[in-house]
Amino acid sequence: MKLFIITGTCGAGKSTMKDELAFRLDPNRYACVDSDETGLNWWDYAGTEREGQYGADSLREAFRIAHGRNLVFVTCMAPHDYITKAAVPEELTATFHIALWAPDRVIDRRLRARPEERGFTTDEAIRPHIEYNQWIGKNRGKYQLFIDTENQTPDETAGKIAAFISGLSE
Repeated sequence: MKLFIITGTCGAGKSTMKDELAFRLDPNRYACVDSDETGLNWWDYAGTEREGQYGADSLREAFRIAHGRNLVFVTCMAPHDYITKAAVPEELTATFHIALWAPDRVIDRRLRARPEERGFTTDEAIRPHIEYNQWIGKNRGKYQLFIDTENQTPDETAGKIAAFISGLSE
């Protein structure tokens, strides 16, 4: 079993990619799971002693959902959190990190365009996402695949990711 972690800040296009890849990859071989689909809620962890455990807990639940298939996991989890905090099943043979990124002004615009109830209505609410996006950009060489989503359609981005995943799964 292989694990493909698709990460990026809010507004980078992760959930869109999950939906696109679910159509492109064989569902008998791949489970495409968004951390939002694990049944765990970040706000149940935020500000508690368990805050640092959210990523590992959601990954564990995603593995359960995958039922032994290769897992394409869409999450905000950074590689260092995966390496230091997440337990993985023994049958996992390899992990690949895929980053979705766009310039800060694009992330800002995408976040402000979201429905008000998503909470991206102030600079203060958006700032941590821009900072994480900057970290991803500065560390682009640490990802096996890094994609700038600014000037690509979701179809083009999904095509690159699907080709990458398929090429590693043969």
